[in-house]
Amino acid sequence: MAVTRYLMQGQRVAIRHVRRQDYDELTALAQESAEMLRRWLGARENTVEAFESYLERFEQPTHEGFVICLRGTDMIVGGVNINNIVRGTLQSGSLGYTSYASTTGRGYMSEGLRLVVRFAFGPLELHRLEANIQPDNAPSLNLVKRLGFQREGYSTAFQHINGEWRDHERWAITAETTQTPPPRR
Repeated sequence: MAVTRYLMQGQRVAIRHVRRQDYDELTALAQESAEMLRRWLGARENTVEAFESYLERFEQPTHEGFVICLRGTDMIVGGVNINNIVRGTLQSGSLGYTSYASTTGRGYMSEGLRLVVRFAFGPLELHRLEANIQPDNAPSLNLVKRLGFQREGYSTAFQHINGEWRDHERWAITAETTQTPPPRR
């Protein structure tokens, strides 16, 4: 069995880039979590073609895709994307993330997203991360609050989900305001 190379590790979880071999596991997790996630993410295609398209995004310098895995087993417990990365004078990106029904409520997302933030402000050399969250998504709002994100505003009709334009709250964190220590190398 090949040894997994993690980008960063916490006490219980680690992060690595999403890869083609994750298709079966991610598809099973998405199917088991479809009802839980539908309200926030909408219906998703779980085809090989859709997954290939998803992976192609991460070949661009404007997107990074990660999975959060349990250390020791490499079982996937969450996913995080940094989308719309802008370099130059902004050095920023937008977060998208998901947890799965079988592993929610255990703190894996808090630990894993904290690692992604450290990676973003360390090796990726970003300065700012933004998360846009529907106002009634209490678990997601609580997650970013725990990590030190600050509410910056409200975006009306921000994203089209399940046939409707949904409002979102805009939350952000910068390298200076992060509550996560700098990465250890």
